[in-house]
Amino acid sequence: MASLCLNLNSFYSSSPSQPRRLIQSFFASSSSLNRNDFIKVHTLKPIVVSGNPPTFVSAPGRRIVAVGDLHGDLKQTRLALEMAGVLDSDSRDLWTGGETVLVQLGDILDRGEDEIAILSLLRSLDAQARAQGGAVFQVNGNHETMNVEGDFRYVDSGAFNECLDFMEYLEDYRDHFEEAFLNWIQVSERWKDQRKSQNFWGPMNLVKKQKGVVARSILFRPGGRLACELAQHAVVLKVNDWVFCHGGLLPHHVAYGVERMNREVSQWMKGLGESGNTPFPIIATKGYDSVVWNRLYSRDFADLGNFEIKQINSILEDTLEAVGAKAMVVGHTPQMAGVNCKYNCSIWRVDVGMSSGVLNSRPEVLEIRGDKARVIKSKRDRFSELQVVNYI
Repeated sequence: MASLCLNLNSFYSSSPSQPRRLIQSFFASSSSLNRNDFIKVHTLKPIVVSGNPPTFVSAPGRRIVAVGDLHGDLKQTRLALEMAGVLDSDSRDLWTGGETVLVQLGDILDRGEDEIAILSLLRSLDAQARAQGGAVFQVNGNHETMNVEGDFRYVDSGAFNECLDFMEYLEDYRDHFEEAFLNWIQVSERWKDQRKSQNFWGPMNLVKKQKGVVARSILFRPGGRLACELAQHAVVLKVNDWVFCHGGLLPHHVAYGVERMNREVSQWMKGLGESGNTPFPIIATKGYDSVVWNRLYSRDFADLGNFEIKQINSILEDTLEAVGAKAMVVGHTPQMAGVNCKYNCSIWRVDVGMSSGVLNSRPEVLEIRGDKARVIKSKRDRFSELQVVNYI
């Protein structure tokens, strides 16, 4: 299948096979930056990214913020990002995180109706963050891989409508997908309001739903526009001494090769599997012990015996040692008690089920500064230590 993917290597300063410095283009998008802001951006060394898609990231001195599953809820997404201090609170969708590195842990798709809008918002914030010395990274979750496979079991009816609206919206942009995609966050709510104002009687509404399914299939099939967007993101991302993935990384994943897994998933999403002789990425996307489905580290301690806890802890220690990380951050499994850590805080679980399509719980995020990690539960908590862990 011919690939429709777009190459974003122009965002970096060297070829994809070599470590890349994120371009700090102050003049393109930073008219609001004053001289003091410009000086501040230069206080830290550049972010260096290795792998395509990004796999290993060196971000010296950066504050890192991790946000869990969003599941199509734009309102809760914005609230979580505002709490994290990376999004303005004036509904202008402006990056306020400076040199912060934001990592989103996957499952943007399914259960909500504003999936493409969230993808567009994160891409827009990444462009703004790079101009200030920061960055936004995403990792793919099981719901991203399910949609590329054509598994639409958990798609909200409003999300099918968003796909149809987005396809119609793209017609005005022809070959300028990048511009269209970045602008979608600014116009998506207007398109949604227009759609809701139209009253279709039964059969017409059914036809519209069928068109929505077709539109989604075109956008998310391997090689489709949005599948290619997802292909730019890893399933495992290591930032400094922290490793991020949706479900959980295991020793045999590391032995297989983290960068290899990321590359194979990306090529599959781009529709290069047949022509490029790339095998289907089973180890990353299929089975209970795959990277995007694994729940081993997210199990409730109340359901485990002492032997099982010790066994899981040993597996986690082996994994972290193999990948050269101090701790792992995962999403995938909603935590009723909020963001928390286990196994001597070697694992952090950040999925709080914030989407209205899941638990509609209060957003929480994880903040990492150097060797310390803490949970941010509300705006006023940004300057009070809720839970601090030192990693030696």
